[in-house]
Amino acid sequence: MTGSGSEVAGRRLVVLRHAKSAWPDGVPDHERPLAPRGLRDAPAAGRALAEAGCVPELALCSTAARARGTWESAAAEWGTPPPVRFDPRLYGADVPGLLEVVHETPAEVRTLLLVGHNPGLEELVLELAGDGPGDALDEVRLKFPTSAIAVLAWHGPGWRSLAPGTALLTSMTVPRGREPQRD
Repeated sequence: MTGSGSEVAGRRLVVLRHAKSAWPDGVPDHERPLAPRGLRDAPAAGRALAEAGCVPELALCSTAARARGTWESAAAEWGTPPPVRFDPRLYGADVPGLLEVVHETPAEVRTLLLVGHNPGLEELVLELAGDGPGDALDEVRLKFPTSAIAVLAWHGPGWRSLAPGTALLTSMTVPRGREPQRD
């Protein structure tokens, strides 16, 4: 992951954009499944989080099929996945809506995973991290593609204290799964 993971503060918000989705004819947006690339990238995201020591204590996930599929494939890489809450408010949410859901997180959770959609997730990362410098922030400003993972850290007494400009973006990565080997 770009950035130094050693800057971890008291709490971490791990933001994961759903993996690449398919666009089957006649399927409503909410029900779009993962595309073949998404099926490869979602487990890679889970492995990347494990390798970076960012396995969450709780996950909040959109109810959209592509977000649920991303969560299930990523969490399958961790042995014993943490609890997950599927929240319909995360589908299509803007920054205030995303923060509302995050603010409901119990104070004892130190690392929270948020699985959802753009443009809301990208805007959330940029707003929470403020105008700080850094390669990771520049990458998010450029693009927050499917399967992107941003890790935000901050010191705060609870999740309600997370507000725009209060977090440090410690890393940003875009894990990609491997193409199947052909004989």
